[in-house]
Parts: sequence; C-alpha cells; structure tokens
Amino acid sequence: MSERRFVNPHQPQTLQTAAFLAYFSAVFDLLAVGAFGPIMLAFAGGLVVGGYGIANEDRRGYTIAVAVAVLRVGWLVAAFGGSVLAFPTILTLMFDGALVALLAHPLSRDYQRIWFK
Repeated sequence: MSERRFVNPHQPQTLQTAAFLAYFSAVFDLLAVGAFGPIMLAFAGGLVVGGYGIANEDRRGYTIAVAVAVLRVGWLVAAFGGSVLAFPTILTLMFDGALVALLAHPLSRDYQRIWFK
C-alpha cells in the first residue's frame, strides 16, 4: 500500500515548490470566490487536485496542474487586460507565471515523464 502525501520531499525542488504554490494559490482563490464566483472555485479545485497529484506522482495531476496554471494566466490577461500590470493584480500574475515556469521547467518535465504513473 502506497503512502499518500501532500508534499513529496523526494521530488526535485521545482516540483515540490510547484505543489506548494498550487495549494497556496488555491487558498487565495477560495478567498476571492465572492468576487469572481464559480471560476475561482474551479481554479481552486483544479489546483488542489493538481498539487496533490504532483505530490503523489500522478501524471493526471501534473497535467491538471499545468492546464489550470496556463488557464489562470490566460484568464487574468483576458479579464483584466492592460490593468493586469497594476499593483494588486500583478502579484497574482507573478505567482501564476511562476507556477507555469516551475511546471514547464525541464527538470520537472523529465522527472514526471520518467517517474510519474
């Protein structure tokens, strides 16, 4: 029987940080549910599932995390347009961009390609 975990210390640092950042972003999405409704609930759910999947070396979880991270960046740019570079929104954009970069990093992609089930 395999051990289920929320963070896997045996993975590369890029994947560990991506899992943590996915959980972190999900918490802030839940705080923003009042402002943007169901889309934030969907993003939060996808990030939690993705982060948990990454920590447990599940290929579907990694795919979900990548998809949600890219969708979040696209949604921010579409929803806020030019004001995405204004102060409060640029922080969200930076965290979402960092999550995409961590998941797309060659070390993360190679590790998941080799070890994830």
